[in-house]
Amino acid sequence: MTRGNGIYPPPRSPRLLLLTALLVAVTGIIALTLPSDSVPSPLAALPTRPPAAAAPPSSPLSPRPNSASASRHISGASSPAPTQLPEPTGTTALPPHGGGPAGDRAVQHALETAWPADLSPVDEQRLRVLGASLLRADATGVGRSRWPRLFDSAEQAIAPAFATARFRVQAVIARRDGPAGRAVVHLVWAGADRGGSFTDGRITDLQFVRSVTKGGARWSPKP
Repeated sequence: MTRGNGIYPPPRSPRLLLLTALLVAVTGIIALTLPSDSVPSPLAALPTRPPAAAAPPSSPLSPRPNSASASRHISGASSPAPTQLPEPTGTTALPPHGGGPAGDRAVQHALETAWPADLSPVDEQRLRVLGASLLRADATGVGRSRWPRLFDSAEQAIAPAFATARFRVQAVIARRDGPAGRAVVHLVWAGADRGGSFTDGRITDLQFVRSVTKGGARWSPKP
């Protein structure tokens, strides 16, 4: 068959084939040398959900609500029992230990200044006498028969811990202790124990309860 009838395409040039092969080879080399992160991934085009915000870790120092530790104000509650003598606010200073009865007035003034009066004068005076009498009975044994509910026959037979001759109440006040009808007597006293060691500035609190009887109001010590 003749080649001029258009059935067969004209022969291609060898030079064109060589250029095409070189172009394909160069393209492949360039694709292999490119970094992998520069080639866009087909997964990058997919929509992604933003990550959920993580809860911040709790700090051991962060405060936590605690109903048990919340302080509550109780109406009419008395001041806490003193652990040491309060300093007076005036120019009078507390007397040194062992100063004798001359300094008792300053101690009394310090108590009255630290805890303002909140009882009637009649009730406070009555509670002062009762508190001093009860403390003397407990410390020295004198007058325990006046308090039969507190000192039974066995306790009255126990030798007192302090000598009667050196016992002294330095100061005493009475104040409300919570709701109406309750009071506490703060006493500062001095005494010598059985070994002869004398100490002043001792602090004792005695609680009393008010009751109404046919004869009137009466203050009784709490057992």
